[in-house]
Amino acid sequence: MIRRVHRQSLLNQLSEYASRHPEEADVNRDFTNFVKSESRCFERSLAVGHITGSAWVVNSTGCEVLLTHHRKLDRWLQLGGHADGDSDVLAVAMKEAEEESGLTDFSPVGSGIFDIDIHLIPERKGDPAHLHYDVRYVLRANGDTNYIVSDESHDLRWVKPDEVKTLTTESSMMRMVAKWSEQLANTTDSKEEGHSCPSINRLQLVRE
Repeated sequence: MIRRVHRQSLLNQLSEYASRHPEEADVNRDFTNFVKSESRCFERSLAVGHITGSAWVVNSTGCEVLLTHHRKLDRWLQLGGHADGDSDVLAVAMKEAEEESGLTDFSPVGSGIFDIDIHLIPERKGDPAHLHYDVRYVLRANGDTNYIVSDESHDLRWVKPDEVKTLTTESSMMRMVAKWSEQLANTTDSKEEGHSCPSINRLQLVRE
C-alpha cells in the first residue's frame, strides 16, 4: 500500500542534508521550496515537476557502482524512478533499484540523503517538458550481484567509480562519483586488511 504521509519527513532530510553540504545551498533551497509549496509533489501527475527517488547502488566492497543505460533518455545514469505518491523516497529508491536490476537485497548506506538534483526532462510522446526533483541514496547490494536488464534499460553495468567518466561526464553523475570516492577514502578497514579498495561494511546502515 502506498504510504501518503506528510512531506515533513523529506523536509527534515533536506534540512539535514543542507547542514552537510552548504555548497549546495541554492539547489537545496529550490528543492525545499518546491516540496513546501506543492502538496502533490510526490505525484507524477503534477505537470510542472515531481519527486523521484534514485539509488547509487554499490557492491559489497563499495568498489563498484551499478549504472543503467537508460532506454528513454539514452544516457548512463544511476537507477531510480517516480515516487508515484509515495512520500517515503528511500523506499522508492529501493523499489526502483530492485525493479531495474533484478537484485532483491539492499541495505541503505550512510545517514540520510546522498545527493539531490533538479533536472529538466524533455518533452516526449505528448508528455510536456517538466522537472525531476531527484533524491539520491546509497544502497549496498547484498548477496548475488548478477543483474537482470529490464525493459527500461539498454544495458546495466558494474563499473569502478573512476571509470564512470568513460560512460558519462554529466555533472551530477560526476558529483556523486566525487562524493562516493571521498567517502571511500575516509574508510580505513580495507587498508588494515590490505585491500586496494576500502570496504563499506563499517559505514553506518540507516533505514529512514
